[in-house]
Amino acid sequence: MTISDAPIRAVAAEIELLNVSKAYDSKMVVIPRMDVVLRPGEFTVILGPSGCGKSTLLQMIAGLERVSGGKIVIGGREVQDMEPKHRGCAMVFQNYALYPHMTVAENMAYSLKVSGISKINRKERVAAVAKMLGLADYLDRKPGQLSGGQRQRVAIGRAIIREPGVLLFDEPLSNLDAQLRHDMRVELADLHRRIGATSVFVTHDQVEAMTLADRILILNKGSIEQFDTPKAIYHHPASIFVAKFIGAPPMNILDVTGDGTALRTADGQKVANCARAGKFHLGIRPEDIIVESGGSITATIRYREDLGSHEILETELAGQTLRIATPFGTEIDAVSAISLSFPEDRLHLFDQETGKAIAQASNGRQTVQRHVREYQ
Repeated sequence: MTISDAPIRAVAAEIELLNVSKAYDSKMVVIPRMDVVLRPGEFTVILGPSGCGKSTLLQMIAGLERVSGGKIVIGGREVQDMEPKHRGCAMVFQNYALYPHMTVAENMAYSLKVSGISKINRKERVAAVAKMLGLADYLDRKPGQLSGGQRQRVAIGRAIIREPGVLLFDEPLSNLDAQLRHDMRVELADLHRRIGATSVFVTHDQVEAMTLADRILILNKGSIEQFDTPKAIYHHPASIFVAKFIGAPPMNILDVTGDGTALRTADGQKVANCARAGKFHLGIRPEDIIVESGGSITATIRYREDLGSHEILETELAGQTLRIATPFGTEIDAVSAISLSFPEDRLHLFDQETGKAIAQASNGRQTVQRHVREYQ
């Protein structure tokens, strides 16, 4: 199903969170002080593990949770003390929250009815949204007669029919099966492009974040770890938390020691040139590792996963697990030991204490080779 053109268009609003915090008591601080700006018309995904505060943050924007401190500014208006209905936001929930006794048309038109919109105008708007979402043939059905994907589209239709400046999504795809989630991601991306609202989408699924977002805001225990484009987050993670949270398999993180000329593993193997001395965490993505005869690094294969398009090798390097993603067509004999090399422009160096990326070059690439030039 492809979303068709329809006369539903929103005036996108900027969202500013100024020194915003949320605490239930002195010992339960969900979100420490936060400053962030969500650009008008942008699709922002709030990503993080369960319990990191992402749904709480979304509910504070919506007005379903009161802030403990700071200001929320939407479209130039301070709204932290306003009721949800006055904020210019519409929300799509994880459980859809449809009225079971109402038809699809009645569910979508309910907010317009409460607002005093005439019956004729309500009917026109419902028809436009139903056509847009492929629901024109289901307007007389009730939610119990619909599939999960159809109920989700009704919930989305009920939100966009008001033409809000801000659309909020609280894990709306988590109840769908894998194929339907993929289809809904395509539809949501198309929907966002067509209506132009500022969209904020909460999820713990990195695939949803990487495929939908203009920018991803990654939360860890209520604090922002990184807020950037999907490509920047994947290729230039700001911390070990981000590096390991994004990617399947995630980035390999190895303990290494710098002797002033090179970085070495615990068994003395040289993994990269580097002029820094001390203990560090070295990161490299599984697909960036090169398996080649005569490589400078030796690892032992412990387990192999053939996924058809590529193979995942789980190996051991100096007592640490190292995962390697080999491209389609790579032939690796059934041997226990393999030779590897790490391209230095694909390496990431992290502080051992804080887990933060140590440096960023002017072009945004974090590489050990850059550290060699910066600190020599």
